[in-house]
Amino acid sequence: MVAKKETYSQAMERLEKIVRQIDNNELDIDILSEKIKEANEIIAFCTEKLTKVDREVEKLLQEKRQSEE
Repeated sequence: MVAKKETYSQAMERLEKIVRQIDNNELDIDILSEKIKEANEIIAFCTEKLTKVDREVEKLLQEKRQSEE
């Protein structure tokens, strides 16, 4: 589960670690499904963060354009 106060960077670091473990066959089969679920949660968290930031940036750019008119 993604921690409430976790930053995007921290979440990406955890995701990268999981991906490395999977790529290097470091995970037991019993843990693999747990790690994949965790990775999916991290991906959802990061996607939500990116979407939120994208909306905020778009809003700021739109406000800037309107103030310049």
